[in-house]
Amino acid sequence: MYGMQNDSQELLVLNKPKGYLVTRADDLGRKTVYDLLPEWAFSEGWMPIGRLDLESKGLLLFTTNSKINHALTTPQNCNKVYEIWVRGYVTDEHITEALKGVQSPVGLLKALEVEKISTGGAKTKLRVKIDEGKNRHIRRLFGALKDPKFGTPLKVLELIRVSIGNFKLDIDIGKWRYLSIEEEHILLKNLDM
Repeated sequence: MYGMQNDSQELLVLNKPKGYLVTRADDLGRKTVYDLLPEWAFSEGWMPIGRLDLESKGLLLFTTNSKINHALTTPQNCNKVYEIWVRGYVTDEHITEALKGVQSPVGLLKALEVEKISTGGAKTKLRVKIDEGKNRHIRRLFGALKDPKFGTPLKVLELIRVSIGNFKLDIDIGKWRYLSIEEEHILLKNLDM
């Protein structure tokens, strides 16, 4: 084992930069998250828990334990928080709609909480909490909402996952570390496993 005495044997975290695929291998030879981790993470079968698309950044957990993986990706089991910049002016109506949910090809997409953090020019920064992660959930959700002034879909320009359950991202972009035993315990204690 590579960790210290009080490190989790089950979970490690990566702060994923933009431009890396969350996959074990890519046919087109693009960069994957395993390029940022030690070689043993790949060879010993550490698997990403959930996904972040190519353009998205932030908190990505890895485990070799399929039970933990399943528990943390089961809908309603575990909240995930994202900070996003959206092109367009986000109104209270948009927020209401996002909380109510919009239909999409992958089913109903909705947020549990949406908080406006700041605005700059024609952009709005939001903190969004969801409890499931359908494919491109947040991008599709906001893409289904229209800018009141221009009638164009809101577009997510930047997306960073900042927490999973009560575990908050605390390392520099492109870096990884083990969770501590205590962090692992707190993250998993209320989950159905």
